[in-house]
Amino acid sequence: MSPEDSIKVQEDLGADIIMSFDECPPPYETDEYMKTSVDRTIRWAKRGKDALKTDQALFGIVQGGLNKDLRKYCAEELINMDFPGYSVGGLSVGETKHEMYEITKFLNPILPFDKPRYLMGVGAPDDLIMNVINGMDMFDCVLPTRIARHGTALTTVGKIVIKNQTYEKDMNPLDPHLKTPVSKYSRAYIRHLFKAEEMLGMRLVTYQNLAYLKHLMKEIREAIKEDRLLDYLEEMKKTTNYFKSR
Repeated sequence: MSPEDSIKVQEDLGADIIMSFDECPPPYETDEYMKTSVDRTIRWAKRGKDALKTDQALFGIVQGGLNKDLRKYCAEELINMDFPGYSVGGLSVGETKHEMYEITKFLNPILPFDKPRYLMGVGAPDDLIMNVINGMDMFDCVLPTRIARHGTALTTVGKIVIKNQTYEKDMNPLDPHLKTPVSKYSRAYIRHLFKAEEMLGMRLVTYQNLAYLKHLMKEIREAIKEDRLLDYLEEMKKTTNYFKSR
């Protein structure tokens, strides 16, 4: 597939926001490899932008691994091409959380403040709020659906591994503070569904995880409007277990 092919496929799909064709290198590659990769991503971004025939919002993707000089170089080259928005790729691919946050914090003052920033492949609740603090606006990830299939629920009190025996006779709703269609089912019943290998269990936890992330982002937006985002972070640390494994 070429950059032109990629754009054509996305045009045919009709998505409102589409992505440049890029290379996502492993985070710990050599600087020499990373420079070659970034140059390739920049060339492909220009080819894709030249090939675009629609009014879809094509985002350039900032690569460069953990090398801040290359991240800055890639971002500035893409900014010169004047994309409608900018993605940050190549994170949450094996590096530590601290390393991820260092890169998004570094890119925050470099990327345009009047255009959306999209952090690719990031979806854990703690990563969402930390990267919003670092200037990211949009996210996507398979995490909420993938962990749901294995019985892990995201809730307002933190992660719950519903298959654990501690929930065998727990008649409380999965999430005590977030009312959704899942609320009418007890933790014990959802655990039973997983133990019986009933698909409904996976579906219920998937719904819960998506509902919680939607709720979390709404709360984050409200905290930003009220100028209390850092206070909200401290509340999350006190009331959930999302930061406990650090």
